Parts: sequence; structure tokens; C-alpha cells
Amino acid sequence: MRTDNGKVKNIIVSVYFVLILLAVIMATVFSAFSDLTNNAGIIFFIIVFVFAGLFLAVYLIAKYFEYDSDGDKVFVTNKGLLLSERFNYRAHEFEFNKEDLVGFKFNNYIVYRSLVLYVKSKGRSTVKEHFNISLVTRRKRKYVRQSLSKMVKNNTSKKV
Repeated sequence: MRTDNGKVKNIIVSVYFVLILLAVIMATVFSAFSDLTNNAGIIFFIIVFVFAGLFLAVYLIAKYFEYDSDGDKVFVTNKGLLLSERFNYRAHEFEFNKEDLVGFKFNNYIVYRSLVLYVKSKGRSTVKEHFNISLVTRRKRKYVRQSLSKMVKNNTSKKV
């Protein structure tokens, strides 16, 4: 089964555009009302820190996710959505045999979701790999869960 969240890229670019537009509007409003208040510098720094926080939050949450379990191996990748074609420094790729999957876990936080895979390594120790799935739709997460559950079930039945 193959799935990804490639359609989300346009939404993220739009979110960045809206954030930049709001920053420009707030700068003009700030410059218009700067002579009316005594604490103009403090208000300016508050606005800058709020927008920097919003940009950072979108930057950390907005990741491309791809899952491919066709064949004998499973390939899972995370990479940044913005500037990922030129600078691929945020890529996290993981490939493993289906027989090596020990377990998995979906973590749901307020605005962040992650997939944790537990995979046997060559030394027979378990490796824990984290993937950001915040922008993956509920239906696609359900398909990934079904695929991983089937693999874990097959692996546990082979041990017995």
C-alpha cells in the first residue's frame, strides 16, 4: 500500500503567505499607532515574537509523509514541505523488512501527531523511529494502521 500527503503542500504555502501578509498589515498598523503609545518598542517586540512563534510552529509541523509497503520492504519517509526540492536537509527516510516490525504506536497531541515504529535491528535489539504525521488525513492514518497491524500480526503468528 502506498500513501502520502502531497496535496497538503499548497495549503502550507498558503498559510505562509497569509502569515507574511498579516505581518505586513501588523507592521503598517504598528507604524500608524506608534506615536499614540509610550511603549511602542515593547509592542513591536511582542508582535515580532508572536509571528516568529507562528512561523516556527508551522515550520515544525508541516512535513511531507510517505508510506510504501508494497513488496518485501517497507519504506517510510518524512521531509520538509517548504524548500524541500532545493534543500533536503529535513529528510528522514527509513527502510526495513516487513518481518522486522515488532510494533508501532500513534501519538496524538494537540496539534502534533507522530508515528513510532519499533523495528528489530541486526543485533536483535529494537530500534525506535519517529515520524511526523500531523498533516496526514484520518483516512490515510487508518490505512497505515491497518497495514502495520497486519504486518505485526503476521510477525507474531510466525514466532508461535
